[in-house]
Amino acid sequence: MNDRQYDPQAPQVQLVGYDEYGRPVYQQVQPQQQAYDPYAEPQEPQQQQGYGYDQAYVPQQSTYDPYAQQQPQQPQEFPGAAQQFPQQGYATGDGYGQDYGTAHQPSAPQEPTASGPAPEPHPAPVVPQQRRDEGAEKGERDYRTEQFSFIEEPDEDSEDVIDWLKFTESRSERREEAKRRGRNRVVALVVALALVVAGGVGYLWFAGKLPGLSSSTDAKAGATTAGAQKRDVIVVHLHNTKAGGTSTALLVNNATTKQGTTVLLPNSLAVTDDDGNRTTLGKSVDADGSQGTRESLSNLLGAKITGTWRLDTPYLENLVDLVGNIDLTTDTDVPAAKKGGDPVVKKGEDQTLTGPLAVAYATYRGPGEAEAKQLQRFGAVMYGVLRKISDDPKAATVTVQTLAQILDPSLPESDLGASLAKLAEHAKVGAYKTAVLPVQPDGTLSQQATDSVVKDVLGGKLGGGSDQGSAVRVGVKNASGNAKAAQSAQITLVNGGYAFVDAGNTGTQAASQVLYGDAAKRENAVEVAKTLGLPDSAVKQGDAAANADVSVVIGKDYKVPK
Repeated sequence: MNDRQYDPQAPQVQLVGYDEYGRPVYQQVQPQQQAYDPYAEPQEPQQQQGYGYDQAYVPQQSTYDPYAQQQPQQPQEFPGAAQQFPQQGYATGDGYGQDYGTAHQPSAPQEPTASGPAPEPHPAPVVPQQRRDEGAEKGERDYRTEQFSFIEEPDEDSEDVIDWLKFTESRSERREEAKRRGRNRVVALVVALALVVAGGVGYLWFAGKLPGLSSSTDAKAGATTAGAQKRDVIVVHLHNTKAGGTSTALLVNNATTKQGTTVLLPNSLAVTDDDGNRTTLGKSVDADGSQGTRESLSNLLGAKITGTWRLDTPYLENLVDLVGNIDLTTDTDVPAAKKGGDPVVKKGEDQTLTGPLAVAYATYRGPGEAEAKQLQRFGAVMYGVLRKISDDPKAATVTVQTLAQILDPSLPESDLGASLAKLAEHAKVGAYKTAVLPVQPDGTLSQQATDSVVKDVLGGKLGGGSDQGSAVRVGVKNASGNAKAAQSAQITLVNGGYAFVDAGNTGTQAASQVLYGDAAKRENAVEVAKTLGLPDSAVKQGDAAANADVSVVIGKDYKVPK
């Protein structure tokens, strides 16, 4: 049931078409009186369902054109409308043609009245589909937007234009890229040439080959370069607990050149004791002990020795066993203790030596052999040990601690382990050598020893010859023919605060000389001459000993104080 109330005053509308969006369009309709046709057949009332009322007319439908001007539409009259409502009392044509709430009842046709003329018949309503059909018959078609499909047709001319634009753009980019690469090449070439020139000049300057550099400057630069290298030097004293005697060697670690060296020192090397008296290295080790000998060697060689390692033969034996034996090339047979027995160590290459065999070989000195031969065997054993010991400082320190020996306070276990590890690192890669310090028959250093070992291996005057504030080292060579002249000069220099270095004896010469190699040492040379009572004319720049700051050659003109 529809509860919607009917309003008889509401205007009536009809569907006239659809707009461009498909929505229905309505138009108000004026009701028309239907004329009576006496010849028309009675029509059954049309029953239409609405909202509670019956409609007495059929709305006229037409196609709506949203862009055409709206024309007033003539009202239509519907036949039979007056016949259906004659008894309602409503006047036809007054805008009301419907009865609210009452169903249509069939009624008999009434006689037409002669009061008015008969209305003209109206055509039937036109619906949109009918209009479209009529337009189709006339050759006209009604098109809609969805009926069209847009096809993009290829245009060869536009493709050619696009290809040409791409070609010109890529060509410009290639030109720019080529220019950019060319500029980069020029810059790289200039930088490379600048580096080559700078490197060449630096090399020539370092090598001392630049024009304007004198030979003295070359020598000075060479000495500075050698002295500026970082070295770690320790002294090792091997004590033969069975046969007696000692063997001494310097273990040198050059951290700058990554080179290790064992410098073997003969026992006949002349050094000075604590009292300033002349003695040999062998006697100094037995009498002065480790500290006095270390200081004497430092003063003699001009090298700073950081510590002393006393290694008795039993500890050397244990050390070789701890590292797992050593392999080396032996230069002689070491006979057994009993006569006629097989040698304990055979001569040959790649000989494996245990702890006792290594001690026997390191301390062996054949009949009539020079001391240097035995020192070389000791150096070979040390090299074999360094090749087998670990190059890790912690592991090397554990090996030293396992020896359980009492070490010198100047070289604790951790320092000794670190030094041995660094030397082992050089020995494992073959950057290691062994050299014997050449000495003259009187125990003094020869010029060969000064140039080859002291200067090259130990760096000459290590640390500038002496630490800042320490005594100036003066090497004295006696050329007067009087043995007392050297002793007198030694006493005078020691009392004057200088460190005496015994340079031995040489042939006689008339005039004394005070020589200095570095121009910075000239003032020291002048002071030394005054201390010895020599004239200033005796001071000259020349080849001074590598282990001394100032070298003095005592001639016959030197007067021994009474």
